[in-house]
Amino acid sequence: MTAPLTLGTAGPRVLVETSHDLPLVSISIASKAGALFDPPNAEGTTRLTARLMRRTGGGRDPQAMDTMIDSLGGSFGADVSASAVAFQGTVIRRSLPAFIELVIDVLARPGLGADELGRLARETEAELIEALDDDRGLVRRWFRKKLFEDHPYGRAVSGTATTLRGVTPEVVSARARGIAGRDGLVFALAGDIDAAEANALVERITSALPAGGESVDPTPHPTMPSGRRLVVVDKPERTQTQILIGGLGTHPLDPDHTALLVGNTIFGGTFTARLTQEVRSKRGWSYGAYSSLPIDRRRQAFNMWTFPKADDAAACIELELELLSTLREHGVTKKELSWAKRYLMRSHAFAIDTASKRVGLALDQLLYDLPAGYYDDYLERLSAVTLDQVNAALTARLPDRDLLLVVVGTAADLRAPIEKVVPDLTSTEVVRFDAEAS
Repeated sequence: MTAPLTLGTAGPRVLVETSHDLPLVSISIASKAGALFDPPNAEGTTRLTARLMRRTGGGRDPQAMDTMIDSLGGSFGADVSASAVAFQGTVIRRSLPAFIELVIDVLARPGLGADELGRLARETEAELIEALDDDRGLVRRWFRKKLFEDHPYGRAVSGTATTLRGVTPEVVSARARGIAGRDGLVFALAGDIDAAEANALVERITSALPAGGESVDPTPHPTMPSGRRLVVVDKPERTQTQILIGGLGTHPLDPDHTALLVGNTIFGGTFTARLTQEVRSKRGWSYGAYSSLPIDRRRQAFNMWTFPKADDAAACIELELELLSTLREHGVTKKELSWAKRYLMRSHAFAIDTASKRVGLALDQLLYDLPAGYYDDYLERLSAVTLDQVNAALTARLPDRDLLLVVVGTAADLRAPIEKVVPDLTSTEVVRFDAEAS
C-alpha cells in the first residue's frame, strides 16, 4: 500500500501511487471539514460551498469552467459527505500543469457570488423535491435522521429548503476558507507521476492557499435510545415498501471489528448470504435483502435493508428480526466462516487493482482516522479470524433490543400489521414523507 509523504511538520500530507500504464494523472484534494462542520441551522452549507467553488474557480461562470476542463481532457468534481470534502479529478498527462492552475483557481480564487449561490441553492431545492420520488433514498434519509437524532450524523448533508435559504455569501466565504485551509488538506495523486513531481505540484497549490483548515473532528460518538422504535414514513398509495432495520454497529478501533465484518458477510453481505436466501430465494418477498456495517470516524449504524410489497412487509420484518436473533444467539458455522474468508480475500484484489484505488484507500485511512495499516494488514487480519471470535462479535456488537425500524409506505396499511409482529415495541411514530424537504 501507499505510504504518506509529508511536506514539512505542519504542512499537508501527500500520497503518491505511480503507474505509467496510461498517460493519465488522478488527483484528490481532501479535507476533514465535511458537513459535520455546517453552521447551526444551516445544513447543506458545506455541500453548497464545495459545489460553488467548483463552478466558479477563478471567478469564471460554470459554463466556462466546464469548457476549460473539457479542453484539457480532464474531469473535476466536488464530493461532500458528513466527514469529508474531496475535490477529485483526472487529466491527460500533458495537460497537468494547466489543470493544476485550474485547481488553484477553485481552491484559492473561487467566485462565490450571490447570484450563482442563489442559482445553486434553487437547483439544490429542486433536487430535494425530486428526491421525494426516490423511496430508497427516503428510507435512508429518515433512518439516519431518526437513529442519530441530535447527533451531527443525523443532519442532512444536502440540507433542507429552510436551511438552504439561510446560507448567505458571508457564510459560504467562511466555509470556503475552512475547506481550503492548507494545513487541513490531504493530497492523493496517482498515475503517470512520480513522488518528486507530485510534491512540487502540491507545493505549487499550497503556496496559493491560506493557512489553517479544520483537521480535528470534535464530534462525539453517537448514542442510541433504548428499546425498539418504529417510524413509518407515510407516503400515500404505495404498493411496495422500503425497510431499514438497525442500530449502532462497529468502529475500526473495536478489537472485534474484523470478526464482525466477516460475520456480516455471512449474514447479509452478498447475494448468497443468509438474509437474501431466506427473504428472496425461499419466500420471494424482496428481490434484494442485505445487511451492512459502514464505518466512519465515529461509530456508524448496522442495518438490514429490504423492499417487499406492502402486503408482505409485516411478515418480512418479523422474519428479519427472527434471523437477527438467531444469528446473535447461535452464530455462524465453520463452513460459512471458511467461505466468507475466501470470498473476502479474493474480492479484496478488486479493491487494489489500480493505482487510483490503492491511493484512495490510503486517503481514506487518513481522512477517517483508521488504525495504522488498516488496509495494509487487512488480509493478515482476515486470515487470523476464528469462528469463536466471529460468534462472540455477533453477540456483543449487533443490536437486538435497541433497534430502529423505518418503513416507507402507506401508514394506514402498514402500521397495525407491523406493530403486531414486533415484540417489545417501545414506540411508533408516523411522519409525512415530505416533512423534511420543507
